[in-house]
Parts: sequence; C-alpha cells; structure tokens
Amino acid sequence: MYLKSIEVQGFKSFANKIRFEFNNGITGIVGPNGSGKSNVADAVRWVLGEQRVKQLRGGSMQDVIFSGTENRKPLSYAVVSITLDNSDHQLQTEFEEVTVTRKIYRSGESEYLINGKQCRLKDVNELFYDTGIGKEGYSIIGQGQIDKILSGKPEDRRELFDEAAGIVKFKRRKSISLKKLEEERQNLVRVRDILQELEKQVGPLKKQSETAREYLKKKEVLKKYEINLFLLESDAQNRKLSELEKTLELVKEESSKAEQQYASMKEEYEAVEEQTDEVEASLEYAKNQLNETHLLRQQLENKIELLNEQIRSARQNDRHYETRVSAVMEELQQKRQQEEELLKEEEDLSGKL
Repeated sequence: MYLKSIEVQGFKSFANKIRFEFNNGITGIVGPNGSGKSNVADAVRWVLGEQRVKQLRGGSMQDVIFSGTENRKPLSYAVVSITLDNSDHQLQTEFEEVTVTRKIYRSGESEYLINGKQCRLKDVNELFYDTGIGKEGYSIIGQGQIDKILSGKPEDRRELFDEAAGIVKFKRRKSISLKKLEEERQNLVRVRDILQELEKQVGPLKKQSETAREYLKKKEVLKKYEINLFLLESDAQNRKLSELEKTLELVKEESSKAEQQYASMKEEYEAVEEQTDEVEASLEYAKNQLNETHLLRQQLENKIELLNEQIRSARQNDRHYETRVSAVMEELQQKRQQEEELLKEEEDLSGKL
C-alpha cells in the first residue's frame, strides 16, 4: 500500500486545483522558506481527520481555507483528497484503490467521503487503524516531532509503538468492551436495587394475590349468575319481540290504509289546488283591470282638474278684459269731450285772431 496522489484545492496557499502524483521511490518537495512545503503535509494530516487547529498552524478550522490576496478573492471552501493503492488489501475494504476526501465550508460545515460516498470521521479513523496512517500515525512526522518523540512521555511513545505493532485496533476494541462492561455492571447494580425493592413488595403483593384469587372465584360465580340473568332477560325479550311483531303487523295494515287515504286525499287536494290556481288567476286579472280602471280614472280626474283650471283662468282673463275695455271707453269719452272743448277754444281763438 502506498500513496498514489494528493489533490488539493482551496487549502491554505493552494488556491488553484493542484494534483501531486507519486510513483515508486522517494519524492521530495523543495523550495524556499514560506513557499508552502509544510502545507502539503498539513493537507494530508487534515484529510485524515485532524481536529486540532494548532497542529495545522491556524487559529480556527476556517483558517485552512484560502483567504485571498491582493489579486485574488478568497474561496468559500477547501477540499483535499488522497488516493492510496490497496492492491494488497491492507485496508479493510474490497476496493483496489481508496480515495479519502474532506471538505470544509466557511459556514463551518464539513464532510468526509470515501471513494465518493459520504461517511463519518469515525469511519475514516477505523479504516486506517494499525496501518501507521492517520493523524496520530508515524507515517506523518513533521518538524520537531522527532525530538518530541524521543523526549516525550513513555505513554506517548507507547502509542506510537502500538500503532506500528498493529494492536491499536484491538486496544480500542478492548477499551470499548471495557466501557460497555462497566455500563453493564452499572445496569446490574440498578437491577439489584430494583430486585431489593421488589423483594420488599413481595409480602404486600402476596396479600394482594390472595385477594385477587378470591376476587377471581367470586367473579366466576358472578359470571354464572350473569349468564342465568342474561338467559332470563333473553326469554323476556323474545316474548316482547313476538308481541312487537304482532303489533308491527297491525301497524303495517293501518299504515297501508292510511297510505290509501293519503293517496285519495292527495288527489282531492291537487284538484282543489288547481281550482284555487284558476280562482287566483281570475282574481289577479280582476285586480289588474281594477288597477287599470283606477289609473284611467285618476288620469281623467287630472284632465278635468286641468280643464277647470283653464276655465277659471279664462274667466279671470275675460273679467280683466271687460274692466280694461270699460276703462278705455271712459278714457275715450273723456278724450272726445276734451277734443270738443279744444275745438270750441280753437274757434274762439280763430274768431279773436
């Protein structure tokens, strides 16, 4: 099993998508300080599930996303994929080639994928148990880690040796089994406490059991009495039912007679209703005629009133004209007298002249 390739995009200084291809032998990555050599190892450590930000030389997990430069905008996500050759099936999977991918977004969401299928961080860790590959494995040793291993605690070195010996998986299984065993012990303690409580309740429950047995016996006797009572009530109900059936026959006969009477009365009612409709139609016609007569009478009365008013107006005009004529005649008479007087005066003046 060996590392075939690393594909990085948006992780730290790798803004563009870049793919590192590894062949058999030793591959070296060289460059000046600050060129991003360590970012390659950080990308591998990160994709294998590293959760400690200090190990990735950052302040928060979002710091691994490319933050931009003067000429480029920052990216919204980072993704790293590593591809391993599994032709020897050292990894517990049926695939000949295994690709592990990790993505993170600026919103804080992240996801893991194994050969394109979404999975959990636990699945990634279990995949690399006892292979030396992983965030704590000896396959990734950074600057200063050799001194840390040599000068570290024996417990830390033991973890590294356990990983190399291939017993980490079993130790983890052992710890999980011990944890489950402790949980079962706690459950057993709780069961014992429940048993003690139940033993205290045995005496009262025994008395309740005797009472329940007595109750069941009396219940059986009561059941027999209830059955006998039900049979008696059933006989009585059957007798009532026969009487009701006879009554029902009588009611049916009376109902048929009533239906016949109803049919004849319905025919009479329909005939009377037709006559009533005819009378109502005649009455409605007469009402219409009466209304038209009243309307015509009102119109004639209005015309008569109008003519009377015109007559009164004409009479008033005649009286006015007569008065005017008499006044004009009187005025004409006076004018004639004045004319005669003026003629006489003219004659006198002519004689004097």
